[in-house]
Amino acid sequence: MFADIAKIKIKGGEGGAGAVAFHREKYVAAGGPDGGYGGKGGDVVFQVDQNLSTLIDFKYKTKYAAEDGQPGAGKNCFGRDGEPGRGGRQYGRKGQDLEIRVPRGTVIREVQSGAVMADMSKTERFIAAKGGKGGWGNMHFATPTRQVPRFAKAGLPGESHDVFLELKLL
Repeated sequence: MFADIAKIKIKGGEGGAGAVAFHREKYVAAGGPDGGYGGKGGDVVFQVDQNLSTLIDFKYKTKYAAEDGQPGAGKNCFGRDGEPGRGGRQYGRKGQDLEIRVPRGTVIREVQSGAVMADMSKTERFIAAKGGKGGWGNMHFATPTRQVPRFAKAGLPGESHDVFLELKLL
């Protein structure tokens, strides 16, 4: 079979939630907040594959979603794309990027507007849907007047698009 057009739904991963945790250590009465930041959600990436010549695979699977980011944890553990400059900390991981392979010459269009998002004639990667940012842990909200915050910020949702894939030439 041969297919030269397909409609799919893509969604970037959601950002991980920040953690509410408190420092616990022997002989330390009030250690304060140490909840980490959540990790970034994975991106949906289109990549040209020389071995493909048709869009038939997209007729059977129409929904593609990247992995969500890992939530933050205690002991200042962050998701991988948490606050920069925190060397020496334990890191969780961000959401895994989802790579979708398409044949050379595929045009990616948005369904609602009909605008061309990308022309996959070259071998460059194209990020079609970005993952959401991770949430802040409770240590981000600590101030001199609010020393024990008991809340954290949730991660942001990833981008979502309905797209048409059109094969413009053989």
